[in-house]
Amino acid sequence: MKKLFLLPFIALHVLSAQSIQSSEQLIKAMHDRYAKKWYKTLTFVQTTTQYRTDTTSATWYEAFSFPGAMRIDRDSMGAGGMLMVNDSLYVFRDGELSATRYFVHSLLLLGFDVYFLSPQESVVKLRGLGFDLSAFHEDTLQGRPVFVVGAQKGDLHTRQFWIDKERLYFVRLFEPAGAGGAQTRETQFNKYIRLANGWIAPEVVFKVDNKVMMTEEYHDLRANPRLDPKLFDPQYWKTARWR
Repeated sequence: MKKLFLLPFIALHVLSAQSIQSSEQLIKAMHDRYAKKWYKTLTFVQTTTQYRTDTTSATWYEAFSFPGAMRIDRDSMGAGGMLMVNDSLYVFRDGELSATRYFVHSLLLLGFDVYFLSPQESVVKLRGLGFDLSAFHEDTLQGRPVFVVGAQKGDLHTRQFWIDKERLYFVRLFEPAGAGGAQTRETQFNKYIRLANGWIAPEVVFKVDNKVMMTEEYHDLRANPRLDPKLFDPQYWKTARWR
């Protein structure tokens, strides 16, 4: 009996994936798959390792409220870090606001917010980030089929994002970097695991011209924790806590 129920279920997902023929259809499919399931808040502790002249590691504390709110405390709560709220970036040093600007975080959008915003809103934001949504093809990554948006097959430099074809989550980003865009920056979301009714990649790798520059490893993952809204309000940066 289990096989009789399982086969139609698998077939539905295969047909759904095969029916995606454009970037807009992909964004809608991602939203529709998880819109009512994905966790709404998230916290974790992050080990950040940078590979420059010397290798250095630091501990970051991150909290999210989807869509559109992300807080990063570096090393100690309330001292230094970043707050991203509704496409605005606030940078804090020694507990004080040092800079603010308009900023759409592509990884926040593709990794999480896409399941909460309407597909139309996500499409507008992605176009605003410079992705060519008319460029669409299929490829493979780590043995899994993926959809690629933003570049033609074989082009690993133009701004583009990769989405797992079966599970419909974000796995890879390429974009020009450096002086005149001569270099290529790559971001990978790796080692996905189930979290609540969604997914998360507990390893993120950042490369420039195929050289690893930074890695992030996530620990103490908590889905749907109750978070004080003040945590994402710049005026409460020094006093709001989630730990």
